[in-house]
Amino acid sequence: MKKWAGRTLLVVLVLAVITSGAEAQRRYRRVSAGTSGPTYGAHVGYNFDASKALLGAQLSWPIVPALDLYPSFDFYFGSGSLWALNFDVKYRPPTTYRAWYVGGGLNYSHSSSGGVSNSSTNLNLLTGLEARRGRTRPYVEAKLIVGNGSAFQLVGGLSWR
Repeated sequence: MKKWAGRTLLVVLVLAVITSGAEAQRRYRRVSAGTSGPTYGAHVGYNFDASKALLGAQLSWPIVPALDLYPSFDFYFGSGSLWALNFDVKYRPPTTYRAWYVGGGLNYSHSSSGGVSNSSTNLNLLTGLEARRGRTRPYVEAKLIVGNGSAFQLVGGLSWR
């Protein structure tokens, strides 16, 4: 009788481990299946320090399931000309849907007004939330530009697969 109880317990434990591992693999495939391939998109926002609205475009290219290359371009509206190129990396911490991300990289800004121009290179720190399912993916992002004349901006946009 004790042999059967021990064997039954062993079989139940082995089945529990196998099925929980299979569920974890299915969950990982669902999340990572939605991240394959690049996404591109457009965004609008506001830079609070420059007091300017902006329009931009971005590309998100997965390196591994949790890490993306994330170049973007921002054009700021107002007097003179101001634009920025951003060369960032996004990391998605292991959350349930991997909707939240953090990142950072380099910002190259160029401004000109009245025949005088200026360029600067700064550091970007960013965080955001992005929908991870479907072909159209809305997102919202906060970015702190640290360096020569730090700035904070909020953007929202859509990315497409």
